[in-house]
Amino acid sequence: MTADLTTLLTDQPTSAQPIRAQYDAVIVGSGHNGLIAAAYLARAGKSVLVLERNDYLGGATLSAKVFPEYDAWLSRYAYLVSLLPQQILDDLDLTFETRRRGTASFTPYQNIQKVEQGLLLSNTSQERSQVSMRDLCGNDAGWRSYMEFLQLQQALAEAVWPTLLGPLRTREAFKASLSGNQTLAAWEAFVEQPLGLAIERYAENDLLRGVLLTDGKIGVFTHAHDKSLLQNRCFLYHVIGQGTGEWRVPVGGMRALTSGLVECCQKAGVHFLLNAPAQQVVPGRINSVQFLSDEVTRIVEAKRVLINAGPRTFASLLGDLWKPDEEDEGSVVKVNMLLRRLPRLKAKGVASEEAFAGSLHVDEGYSQMQASYEQAKAGRIPDAPPFEVYCHTLTDSSILSPELQAQGYHTLTLFGLDMPYRLFESEHDSKRDAVLQKYFRALDQICDEPFVNCLARNRNGDLCVEIKTPQDLQRDVDLDLGNIYHNAPSWFYAEDDQWDGKWGVETAYEGIFRAGSSAARGGAVSGIPGRNAAMCILNDKR
Repeated sequence: MTADLTTLLTDQPTSAQPIRAQYDAVIVGSGHNGLIAAAYLARAGKSVLVLERNDYLGGATLSAKVFPEYDAWLSRYAYLVSLLPQQILDDLDLTFETRRRGTASFTPYQNIQKVEQGLLLSNTSQERSQVSMRDLCGNDAGWRSYMEFLQLQQALAEAVWPTLLGPLRTREAFKASLSGNQTLAAWEAFVEQPLGLAIERYAENDLLRGVLLTDGKIGVFTHAHDKSLLQNRCFLYHVIGQGTGEWRVPVGGMRALTSGLVECCQKAGVHFLLNAPAQQVVPGRINSVQFLSDEVTRIVEAKRVLINAGPRTFASLLGDLWKPDEEDEGSVVKVNMLLRRLPRLKAKGVASEEAFAGSLHVDEGYSQMQASYEQAKAGRIPDAPPFEVYCHTLTDSSILSPELQAQGYHTLTLFGLDMPYRLFESEHDSKRDAVLQKYFRALDQICDEPFVNCLARNRNGDLCVEIKTPQDLQRDVDLDLGNIYHNAPSWFYAEDDQWDGKWGVETAYEGIFRAGSSAARGGAVSGIPGRNAAMCILNDKR
């Protein structure tokens, strides 16, 4: 573990450094991408100022004592890691550990005899997964088709993953670089055609189809046969990480990554200013950045300005109009919970510790999710809103105090699908509360006891539950329209020939860069846009 966050993530780092008139680079926003860009540039000898509007560093890669009476540090907005390249950790000499979950996913269901069962896909035992799939499908044909789907998925992941830290290539050049029948078939299945076609080809069971589709829906408002292929882009984000698509638990929570990055930046001489919201960026041969600090408006100059914020903030800083596309709308509700103990499950032969360690899917059948999408699109809270939960502390208990660990406490994180920003534009609070109650009722259906009985309470008797709608995410961590990717996920290639050979971080303004999730190949906890923005600058010989 790196140095203690109580000393790293306060305004103490700024007190000994006077604000200079000019820097080589000013970075707006201290999310993990901004910190990674700052570290690369400072270690290359550049003078770097990071402006952060909040009184803490890290943006959405934040751990917090969400329930102050309990010594539990929950990763508040970002939870799992798959897309963070080892090269970034090696380049910056970061010690950051992720840990494999024993379970990939668990999906409860009733068999035709109305017996409670569940599809368990293990990360450690293929035999366990195959037996569970046989129970669901009645034979091994379903397993064989499922494995064919995964092999296609991995073939494309292995082709795409190594390219993300280099300049973009055109779609045609990328496709021409592929070889092998399986990789070309994967391109056809996941890049050329709506994801639903591949899912329906390789999975007959509705529940299994739903498990596969969830990777195409988390965070965005889409469906299996969306002609925009938004679901395909979202799916690829979830299955290409490390060339395997495995999502792992950050040991120590997200603050372990943030603290390591902050410490790296400090050693390299990065200047941090907290409570310093940027107000305006004026482009020029030397750019100027206006910001507020100590209630005083200040201006600094920089040849390079890196904006680690969403398109709305980017446009506002430069005086441009923000015109989001329909597919930029976020569609997620996040719920953080503290449990006194894990609930017992109705499913036979599956321990709670096994089921909750992975992504536990609830009401995420293929046909169920199509119905929920259509209901949400019509402006209704879905009758059975799909969601999934996972328990960090079953894989890494270090985010809990020894006392809470000994007492059997756990954290639980919930991702709600088909919860578009538009759904909460009116009657926000009542709809938010109604959605939470639907989640609790759905959990009651799969648990062998009332779910709320397992939740911790504060001294006032209130449940230790925090729910965030898309509106909350926009307000709290500047996620435009509540989109956890800042805007619609991009493809991994240059979507326009003018981007061929570029890094995907450049803008219409010379010397001003997108260094966050809205850059090409941005999104999730990856650091790729931050690193690529730094590389774009360091490779510029002008």
